[in-house]
Amino acid sequence: MPNWLITLDRYFPVRYLTLATAALLLAGGLALWLVQPARSWPLALVAAGAAGLAVGISDLRQTRHALLRNYPVIGHLRFLFEWIRPEIRQYFLESDREAVPFSREQRSLVYQRSKNESDKRPFGTQRDVQGVGHEWINHSLQPSSVASHDFRTPIGGARCTRPYSASLFNISAMSFGALSANAIMALNGGAKAGGFAHDTGEGSISQHHRVHGGDLIWEIGSGYFGCRNDDGTFNADKFAANARDPQVRMIELKLSQGAKPGHGGMLPGPKVTDEIAAARGVPVGQDCVSPAAHSAFSTPIEMLQFLDRLRSLSGGKPVGFKLCIGHPWEWFALVKAMAATDLLPDFIVVDGAEGGTGAAPLEFADHVGAPMQEGLRLVHNTLVGMHLRQRIKIGCAGKIVSAFDIARAMALGADWCNSARGFMFSLGCIQAQHCHTGTCPTGVATQDPVRQQALVVPDKMTRVANFHRNTLEALRELVQAAGLQHPRQITASHIVRRTADHEVRLLSSLLTTVAPGALLAAERGEADWPHPVFSVYWPQASAQSFAPLQARPDVPRHRRRGARSPADAGHGSTHTGAVHG
Repeated sequence: MPNWLITLDRYFPVRYLTLATAALLLAGGLALWLVQPARSWPLALVAAGAAGLAVGISDLRQTRHALLRNYPVIGHLRFLFEWIRPEIRQYFLESDREAVPFSREQRSLVYQRSKNESDKRPFGTQRDVQGVGHEWINHSLQPSSVASHDFRTPIGGARCTRPYSASLFNISAMSFGALSANAIMALNGGAKAGGFAHDTGEGSISQHHRVHGGDLIWEIGSGYFGCRNDDGTFNADKFAANARDPQVRMIELKLSQGAKPGHGGMLPGPKVTDEIAAARGVPVGQDCVSPAAHSAFSTPIEMLQFLDRLRSLSGGKPVGFKLCIGHPWEWFALVKAMAATDLLPDFIVVDGAEGGTGAAPLEFADHVGAPMQEGLRLVHNTLVGMHLRQRIKIGCAGKIVSAFDIARAMALGADWCNSARGFMFSLGCIQAQHCHTGTCPTGVATQDPVRQQALVVPDKMTRVANFHRNTLEALRELVQAAGLQHPRQITASHIVRRTADHEVRLLSSLLTTVAPGALLAAERGEADWPHPVFSVYWPQASAQSFAPLQARPDVPRHRRRGARSPADAGHGSTHTGAVHG
């Protein structure tokens, strides 16, 4: 700052100059108006000065913002710039691959495919192919020919009498209430046109899900919305009435979600409208609570019995559960219960912690739950090691928007993929991240009747179907390039990852692969445990409880062949590294 300004600041703080200017405008305007009362423009100065002075005095007197007390009037610019900062960054500053959670490159790909515009890129890749972490799929010198992009996987085990042939790419769970009525109608209309499934989210089936008749996966959360008693417990009759609707193709029990695993939720009473209350079966205007835990069961065996009951009540439709992997022993307890009872889910959906359509506390969004890669690989390997993989299908979700994302998930062990934010982009979402405020600028995530009218259902349902079709068409081209006939043939041996400047490795050599029956053999003491996550946490798991068994001081059960101590296999190396496996 110049010396004269420093000197002035000693006698009259420069930060008050805006307030002083407002006072001068008021005084000057009044003086001019008194001299020339016939002219109106001095009154404009009076109005501006009076407004600035009123704001400044209010800033000095308020106690909430220290910044405004020290910088009256002009301090509001800070809040203005902070408010528009995301838009300024998105439109003028960020590069195509820089923004999070989805880059401009990713969003543009969805927009182009949704509008049936060219998604081709000239002049080569913009990625650093020498950078650590770069991945690609190996191609064949004899590409195959695949007739259709409409890849399907049958879902339904031995106890399922009404299996479902699911697309490999479906709409992930997003509730009415989180999304607008128009968004729900557009998504379901797109699913109907494209022949794929639409997950309802735990907010149950609303009237808007039924308008176009697209296939539904009905998600049942801990609040049992759409099938609950007045006290929030499960109601079998209400469940059967909804589940037997021909539009409902599968039932999904939500144990946890990637956005905020282990965290319940509450929709405040003022947001519980007539439509939301009707869909969820709750009173209008009262707080709508989703508990963190289920009340219909408390042990792994009880949960499998509950799933079997849901299958029976639904008339034999596929029934499964969704979870984000947390404590390994809890997942192992479920698998032990499956082995003990032979009550198997028809499918399991692994939700990655990178999921994010549900607003969550920062700590949960950033630091709770396993990412999709680690969770998916652990679930796949465990089922393989118990000879259960061929009897249970696995879906996954977690930032999947492109054909390569799907191919990579298939390589990790998935049978199909779900996407939430990808389909939100196809509706016109611009990643403004105002989803939880009710002020979504594109009408996707709001209940404001005026804002959601901006989303024109016939146009957007076409875009949803286009995005699905063009993404699977791109997947078909990848499958052909690899010399395969179906995405299910993609394995970790097809994906290459750069690990250093002069080193690349197949995913199959980076991620542990469990041999069929390996866990059964290790349990019998006939083989080493395939990874410390199993040697440490498998003995702690019980089909009778989600709680870990207390380890004895000498830890004999952990010291079988190939076992390590819990200290050797802590979360840093076991859960992260082994779930990797």
